[in-house]
Amino acid sequence: MKPYKDLEVTDEYVIREFDENIDPIELMWHRDDEDRTVEVIDSGKGWKFQYEDNLPIDLVSETTIFILRHQWHRVWKGEGKLQLKITKHID
Repeated sequence: MKPYKDLEVTDEYVIREFDENIDPIELMWHRDDEDRTVEVIDSGKGWKFQYEDNLPIDLVSETTIFILRHQWHRVWKGEGKLQLKITKHID
């Protein structure tokens, strides 16, 4: 089971939601097979994003993050729900 649910899926983007009741252990380090642009739609409180070998950064509304293909990263649990718009860049 995935630690999120996709609220909207199009050919261009996905609106993804992480629930406040998620077990933090489910938010594991991972890599994706394509570059991605992640825009924070709703951040609740205290959610963070971390690239490998970097300190976590706060996820607040209107933050935009670019993730390179195969770059290790993870999300840290906060309070409330986290909603993201994820655009995959497929070459």
